[in-house]
Amino acid sequence: MPDDRPRIAGLLETALYVDGMARAIAFYRDVLGLAPMIETPRLTAFDAGRSGVLLVFRRGATLEDMTDERGTVPGHDGAGPLHMAFAIERADLDRWRAHLADHGVPIYSEMSWARGGASLYFHDPDGHVIELATPGLWPNY
Repeated sequence: MPDDRPRIAGLLETALYVDGMARAIAFYRDVLGLAPMIETPRLTAFDAGRSGVLLVFRRGATLEDMTDERGTVPGHDGAGPLHMAFAIERADLDRWRAHLADHGVPIYSEMSWARGGASLYFHDPDGHVIELATPGLWPNY
């Protein structure tokens, strides 16, 4: 049976919800080096590399639909410690360990994956679980 459904080109956005927008911006900009593309009181969008976008929303600010002349963005929100991962090069693992330590960000755990990949886990200022992962984690990465 042929598979004629349209294909997904890639993951474009992921979202985190934070209580302190200023401290979240400082963390993702100054510690992780992500460049803000949009900054508003309810949303900061960061360039997450490889056409990926990290959306950081002020918790509770996006519960209602947002409608203007261009269309409607459905309401959304998140609670609790969410998880996301950034792709890094294997050769940069030690540099990331040192960089996080220099910024007072403790590594919560490390993982060696069966396919040869490695991950560093730490928390952002809102308690979200952030992962830096090398190739060899998934069959497609």
